[in-house]
Amino acid sequence: MSGNTMRAVVLDAPGPVEALRIRELPIPVPEPGQVLIRVKAFGLNRSELHTRLGLAEGVVFPRVLGIEATGEVVASPGGEFRPGQQVVAMMGGMGRVYDGGYAEYTCVPAAQVIPFHSELDWPVLGAVPEMLQTAYGSLTVGLDGQAGQSILIRGGTSSVGMATAILAKQRGMTVLSTTRNPGKAAAMTKVGVDHVLIDDGAVADWVREILGDGVDTALELIGTPTLPDTLRATKVHGVVCFTGMLSNEWIVEKFYPIGYIPAGVRLTAYGGEASDLPAPVLQDFLDAVAAGTATVPVDRVFTMDEIREAHTYMEEGKATGKLVVVP
Repeated sequence: MSGNTMRAVVLDAPGPVEALRIRELPIPVPEPGQVLIRVKAFGLNRSELHTRLGLAEGVVFPRVLGIEATGEVVASPGGEFRPGQQVVAMMGGMGRVYDGGYAEYTCVPAAQVIPFHSELDWPVLGAVPEMLQTAYGSLTVGLDGQAGQSILIRGGTSSVGMATAILAKQRGMTVLSTTRNPGKAAAMTKVGVDHVLIDDGAVADWVREILGDGVDTALELIGTPTLPDTLRATKVHGVVCFTGMLSNEWIVEKFYPIGYIPAGVRLTAYGGEASDLPAPVLQDFLDAVAAGTATVPVDRVFTMDEIREAHTYMEEGKATGKLVVVP
């Protein structure tokens, strides 16, 4: 940054990683109801990959990507937050309808901002907001997970999958989680997964060997290719929540509910906004991390200059946990 300008990652139109370009842009000027944040770290999300690949709808180009950011308040003209306050921001059109977190500064509606206080390192803090919001919302709103229940996490080495495993264990649930890569099993066990399943596309029989009638709850993070098998792994009156699409496939063609959904199994979905992550939940999670009773599954930390490398790493599915960028 120099003077009134900042560095930001701009996407002029969908394309390969080379379409991500670092430019000097004016620092945004917040209006009442907006918050200007100095970005200290931001997490990478499949949503931004979808935008770059041209799979996202409603995106206005050119655009600074990034559906989340973590940093400090610079200005809040409406008085919602004080300068210097630690905050996270996410969703609500960030990185799609208006410029997002892939920058040294971002200006977002106050409704998308959640305050916190922590002495954890910024890369750790930067991994949390969207990951925690999605995991927490899926587990509570989507699945209503309760102590003593079992959960199958389909796509377990994703950042949301890892975070969900951590939250589920905190709730006293039995966690079954999938990965296609046996080399990632140890990382999953480390965050509390009880049963690691090597996913060849069909794990329902394996789940029933472990639990008999199937799981009480299941979180689908891969997408429609594995959803039928996830439904088959779930017991009668169990719930499957469709949250993610790591496969980039989220449409069920020629959907016939009676033939698609096993009798008595419930299928729901979760998207989520900043309002779905209460500030006390964020603070409690960060405090637990600081106390060593919870972990943030960060796979790698990149600099903004490495944004193309980071997107390639994400697109190739190499991560076990969250990818974070520091400006």
